[in-house]
Amino acid sequence: MAQPGDSKGDYRGLIHRGDAELKAWLAKRPAEAALEPDLPIIDPHHHLWDTPQRGRYFLPELLADIGGGHNIVATVFLECQAMYRKHGPAEMAPVGEVEFVNGIAAMSASGNYGRCRVAEAIIGHADLTLGARVRDVLEAQIAVAGGRFRGIRYGVSWDASEAISRFVSRVVPPHLARDTKFREGFAQLAKLGLSFESWQYHPQLSDAVDLARAFPDTTIILNHVGGVLGVGPYRGHREEILAGWKKDIGELAKCPNVNVKLGGIGMTSFGFDLHERDTPPSSEELAAAWRQYVEPCIEAFGPGRCMFESNFPPDKQSCGYTELWNAFKRITAGASASDKQTLYSGTAARVYRLTTP
Repeated sequence: MAQPGDSKGDYRGLIHRGDAELKAWLAKRPAEAALEPDLPIIDPHHHLWDTPQRGRYFLPELLADIGGGHNIVATVFLECQAMYRKHGPAEMAPVGEVEFVNGIAAMSASGNYGRCRVAEAIIGHADLTLGARVRDVLEAQIAVAGGRFRGIRYGVSWDASEAISRFVSRVVPPHLARDTKFREGFAQLAKLGLSFESWQYHPQLSDAVDLARAFPDTTIILNHVGGVLGVGPYRGHREEILAGWKKDIGELAKCPNVNVKLGGIGMTSFGFDLHERDTPPSSEELAAAWRQYVEPCIEAFGPGRCMFESNFPPDKQSCGYTELWNAFKRITAGASASDKQTLYSGTAARVYRLTTP
């Protein structure tokens, strides 16, 4: 029987097409030219992995995507259960992921692979249910990260529906973010100057609010506009869900320690079914679908606490990298130059302590 925190590691519900099939599908739409190509972008959320279920997404694949014309100056790696240590204490296994990504970041820092500083910051994983003992894991990750380690993500996404369970990468109990032992571990983050990536589904946002209020000194980054579900029992209820989601986003925005990532909307769990089309959507179509989640977040949090993200390769199931950023730029077409700088690089640079473009 799976235990809380056990890894599935295959993201089964997020991977609709394999690498070769996906490449062929994306090629059905001629690549768009990048809009506002000089605007500096920090991509604060992407993964690197190589598994039979998920395919390969390493430095060459990432560089191919970001080479489509947008000015991607730096990126942030987000944990995805890649290259965990096979030997040693189980709680130290995630240290292997940080070691792996730091090696790729060092390759990028050489300048031999282009100007973009890939994985300038690294977000790992640590089992917060260890309580205070998790500090040993965090310190080990800091030690192997070459100064790039910024925090962790512990996905607490849970839903009672079996239709949703296929989208999660870890088996967790409901309301884990309120668990006493979890919070004992969470309390170690601020002591080490580390942040927390909050990944849950929209019905769990009240737990995120409670966590943010309980730890006002810990920087929290809400992933993927709060994880709105549009599949399984949630299909066909978008307007009703949108109303409740806006209220929860408003409550989270009252917590000054919370920032939000604008993206992840291309994941199949959002229920737009873009991946089911014969031809990939254009950036105009993406903008029309995604605007309803992006604009309320910017209105609630302000540009200074919002950052656009690619969430590649999961969002690649719905569109190409160039088209994704074009869609975001269409949504912000009326924003001031200052707000665009903040949304596309400024907030990420502040939150992750990166080189400012």
